[in-house]
Amino acid sequence: MTVELTINGEVREFAVDPRKPLIDVLRDDCRLTGAKSVCREGFCGACTVHIDGEPVPSCLRPVGLLEGREIVTIEGLAPFETPNPVQEAFLDHDVVQCGMCFPGMVVTLTHLLDANPTPTRDDVKAALVGNICRCTGYERIIDAVMSVGEVRKVPA
Repeated sequence: MTVELTINGEVREFAVDPRKPLIDVLRDDCRLTGAKSVCREGFCGACTVHIDGEPVPSCLRPVGLLEGREIVTIEGLAPFETPNPVQEAFLDHDVVQCGMCFPGMVVTLTHLLDANPTPTRDDVKAALVGNICRCTGYERIIDAVMSVGEVRKVPA
């Protein structure tokens, strides 16, 4: 089957088994290795990407069901040289340890901040329900996101 997807703004066509998970197309066929294939059951959030603007675990989405959809990976959120605000806050708050959860969390939290530029701590916690980190306590992650929200509150 041939499937056409828009990935990070570029229309791409793939001749693939329609059952192939999106995570495998991204990593194997596109060489976009930011999303991590960890649990393959949709629990950990490491493979989260935006599909039509919503954060979704890419390990659970067969590519055959995504014809014509818009996919944005962590690589598509910002140029490599210019981290997006969530990435910058994660660096500033020394959030990242092993890095396996980092891409999925950034994708998820970017969506949160786009939808709600000044979230509460409870909003951040609720957004993170589908993302598991085994290395850090979540407090630094929440603090980092809250700092982005605080910056957005400052009048220009």
